[in-house]
Amino acid sequence: MDDLLESDWTTEEVSTGTTIIAAVFDGGVVIGSDSRVSAGQAVVNRVLNKVCRLHDKIYCSISGSAADAQAVVDIVDYQMELHGIQMGQPPLVQAAATIVKDICYKYKEELVAHLLVAGWDHKYGGQVYGTLGGMMIKQQFALGGSGSTYIYGFADSAFKPGMTKEECLKFTKCALALAMNRDGSSGGVIYLVTITSKGAEETVITAKDIPSFYDD
Repeated sequence: MDDLLESDWTTEEVSTGTTIIAAVFDGGVVIGSDSRVSAGQAVVNRVLNKVCRLHDKIYCSISGSAADAQAVVDIVDYQMELHGIQMGQPPLVQAAATIVKDICYKYKEELVAHLLVAGWDHKYGGQVYGTLGGMMIKQQFALGGSGSTYIYGFADSAFKPGMTKEECLKFTKCALALAMNRDGSSGGVIYLVTITSKGAEETVITAKDIPSFYDD
């Protein structure tokens, strides 16, 4: 029994080995992820929503250590609420990305987490920020997680500046589906959040609606 309790997979760090994506379209952003969570080679959760709210129109998607990433999300969510109250208006997306960047850089030796921050604000409209390694880079689209390595070619060829909302949803959905098909650490369902001036709209795409791709 002791050997079973101390087996390798039970002591593995729970990780969101995953695929995350965010992209800008004309009028807002779409941010999304798959839903698989693993500990070593074991899948410990098939349907975790890894797209997290930071404020009403600001969200992030997480990868890496689930505990580390969620700790960052909780801190930023709290600070953004305070920031909005102090400013007397909704905070900027850049402010949320800056807080994430500062935390990730300050604790870069302790944290194993990568967050993409995306949202809409009254000053700059739709924005996407990558914060890997404590950097902060504004991008038209950004990818992260173990599955991202499989889809950079697709994303580079399929993304178009100024896409419509429908085109962006199709782009992000197909990118995640391709990664989930190739990456053993990505899978489950697809979570997408569309953010515009009107607010955030959440969508869950289940197995029967996930696009299929074939090698032959």
